[in-house]
Amino acid sequence: MAKFTQDELNQNLPKAMQDALKGPVFVTDSGETTHVLMNYSHYRQFTAKGTNIVKALSMPGLSEIEIEPEKSSISAKPVDL
Repeated sequence: MAKFTQDELNQNLPKAMQDALKGPVFVTDSGETTHVLMNYSHYRQFTAKGTNIVKALSMPGLSEIEIEPEKSSISAKPVDL
């Protein structure tokens, strides 16, 4: 994941564009992410028919991981009105 400040992006746009071929490039202003630069083929994948943000950001195979969460020990208390 590449990250550039706005000043760095303005000074070195070719490097940011090269990095965008590998994945999204995050642009920050005062430490906050304000923009994301990506190449057109990645953009087309995100906007393809039938694709939504959940599918785009999903992690294939994640549902096959087996976990056994501990039983919760939260209990309700009587309310005094």
